[in-house]
Amino acid sequence: MLRPRFRRAAPDAPLPVLCPVVEGAPRADGFVAAAGRVRDMAGEPRRILVGLGTPRRRLDWEQAGATAAAQLPETPQCAVAAEGLAPSDIAAFAAGMALRAWRFTPHRTRDIKPALERATFTVDDPAACREAWDQAAPAIRACLFARDLVAEPANHLTTRNFAKRLEGLAEFGIHVDVWGRKRLARAGFGALLAVGGGSASPPRLAILRWRGTLDLPPVAFVGKGLVFDTGGISIKGAQGMETMRADMAGAAACAGAMLALALRHSPAPAVAVLAIAENATGAESYRPGDVLRTASGRTVEVVDTDAEGRLVLADALHHAISAYRPRAVIDAATLTGAIVTALGHHKAGLFGTDAALMAGLAAAGEEVGENLWPMPIGTRHREDLRSAIADIRQCMPAGSRRQPDASHAAAFLRDFVGEGVPWAHLDIAGVDTQDKPHALGPAGPTGFGVRLLDRLVAAQYEAEP
Repeated sequence: MLRPRFRRAAPDAPLPVLCPVVEGAPRADGFVAAAGRVRDMAGEPRRILVGLGTPRRRLDWEQAGATAAAQLPETPQCAVAAEGLAPSDIAAFAAGMALRAWRFTPHRTRDIKPALERATFTVDDPAACREAWDQAAPAIRACLFARDLVAEPANHLTTRNFAKRLEGLAEFGIHVDVWGRKRLARAGFGALLAVGGGSASPPRLAILRWRGTLDLPPVAFVGKGLVFDTGGISIKGAQGMETMRADMAGAAACAGAMLALALRHSPAPAVAVLAIAENATGAESYRPGDVLRTASGRTVEVVDTDAEGRLVLADALHHAISAYRPRAVIDAATLTGAIVTALGHHKAGLFGTDAALMAGLAAAGEEVGENLWPMPIGTRHREDLRSAIADIRQCMPAGSRRQPDASHAAAFLRDFVGEGVPWAHLDIAGVDTQDKPHALGPAGPTGFGVRLLDRLVAAQYEAEP
């Protein structure tokens, strides 16, 4: 992670200098400082002018910082001329730089190009800037933690290794409890066990708890943690299947959000319930037509083994609600291709039962650049899931034309939530990774959801009601 330093004097070394410029600032060189505009000035040291436009939000400063970092793709150190800027704006600019400078290189053995690791900011008040950075850094560090998890290939991030990585969060004060196959069987987690039954890497349930200081029920995050998804017996086509190593991005986002809360010592109690499995094919694979008994006792008719995410979430949601009686529950999952068809790679789908919770999530997403779009769960969507042989069927048959599968999946999950707790579902398929560099990062995993959930808790759940 990029490390910023704050000092009054410019560094002695001849480093490249990034110069943030607000639109309208008088300049003899005629540079028009519109947002996103850059000018690379010749000379020694090299100076790069970065347009800020007229920034009104923290996000504007973050995006400008990301634009600045993108100009130095193979430079390990730089300077930033930030005199005259407010400490909070400088911290946001540094946060954007850190998000854009992230790289994942553990498995490269050659041609590893240097990444931007240190930025020295020349500022008016170093102490105030350090304090502002200390407030911004936890969410950035947590987001990059989630990106690292999502980037790991499935032969390295097995279900066991995923659980071990999560156990490492204990050093930050998070209590971690990992359930293995026997414990899951005793507790009746029939859906999670079925999805992970065909793999040599057995399923896990990871429960992360941050106790906070408020004497209140926790906010619950529930994440889909499919370390790889072949589709099971309803196997996917080969094209694009390699991207299914990212099918645990929902669980990574929830784990990252817990890390953010711990790093900034949030007073709000929180719990994350992460359903971890590999949907593979084998002698013990579950089949289309099977009927599963879930942890809630409800039975599910399996229609398509490639609609596995809603099954593991059903067990995890039930456990989160029945065991912890949370103030609110939010699940995050790369759940359906249908949401990508609807919203592309720009927004995640937002479903739920509580208008205030959904509005809070949407507002938090706008603040951090992780945008959501409200989607429906209608009466007809629930009626479509009626089964002749079980309490509910998992999805519509594959041959059904133009089916609203994202809404069907949300309707299925709602059946396992009930009416007693505010609930929201984030379908983050399409925004969990990006094929090209984006406003706050390089191509690859985005860490979508970490900063959104952290911001939601900060805005809604850190004060006594």
